Amino acid sequence: MSTSPWSHRKEAVSVLDVLFAGEVFCDLVFGGIPHLPTPGTEVYADRFAVSPGGTANRAVAAARLGLRTGILGVIGTDLFGEHLAARLAAEKNLDPTWLRRDPAVHTPVTVAVTQEHDRAFLTYEEKGALRPEVWEGELPAVRFLQLGIGRPLPAWAAEFRARGTRVVGGVGWDPTGQWSRDLLTRLAEVDVFVCNAVEATSYTRTDTVEEAVKVLADHVPDVVVTDGGNGAVAVDGGTGELVRVAVPRVPAVDPTGAGDVFTAGLITGLNHDWPLATRLRFAGLCAALSVQNLGGANSAPRWEAIDAFLERTPRIPDADLIRIRAIRP
Repeated sequence: MSTSPWSHRKEAVSVLDVLFAGEVFCDLVFGGIPHLPTPGTEVYADRFAVSPGGTANRAVAAARLGLRTGILGVIGTDLFGEHLAARLAAEKNLDPTWLRRDPAVHTPVTVAVTQEHDRAFLTYEEKGALRPEVWEGELPAVRFLQLGIGRPLPAWAAEFRARGTRVVGGVGWDPTGQWSRDLLTRLAEVDVFVCNAVEATSYTRTDTVEEAVKVLADHVPDVVVTDGGNGAVAVDGGTGELVRVAVPRVPAVDPTGAGDVFTAGLITGLNHDWPLATRLRFAGLCAALSVQNLGGANSAPRWEAIDAFLERTPRIPDADLIRIRAIRP
């Protein structure tokens, strides 16, 4: 049992724009390797970083975009947990009140080995570090809740939704390779669903992203599928319109966490009530900027980086709308 179920490094805000719930990792990121090592060999990286990972990628990214952000998860009191707690507490706009510290749990750790266009992971995670199924204390007022729906949602998620919170669902890699269609039945419990192309086509048993999006749109009001360098595809829940937008081309160092940063950018656009195409372009821009350095949370862009990119890159659609309507931190 944790001696202190919730951390209280900052005074909790009265209303959150977004709460991210899920597993929080400490990422050890190795970059610039020529290839993955084979058994009995050693490969040297030329870059290295330690970064918050998992749900923390999304939380840090949203906080840097000016959203009043909370994070719900469990980490240990070990060396990695201490590092994560300090890093997250130092982020402006990020409230760690609901980040549980449990001395009986080893903080989840992922070793990420990255190249320009892909990466591989080695992860250690204990059951005690999974997303809490029971909420301790009062529920805060939250505009958006983001959590994974790869397993049944906890009762507190439904309570948030009943209070008017918009629920944004996501999924992760399925290590079983089964891609159970049970997930489709859980889509009715969320308002927005975000996943990548592999996840979308695997869960829907389709061949293309466009086909997958149409299947998913039968189960959830708004669906967005990221498609790597090809941008993103979405269905407008109000009109049924299929929208595809491109992503800016930038030199890539580490794609780790780009999907998480995309989700944070998308929720930012939802928070500002931008049109669908604008939300997708902004989310794609945030994700593109994040791949230029190691670590998803470390490289999540701030408004200064977004402004600089828009300034030096002409003819970016919706650039003026993003600048005018965004609430800066």
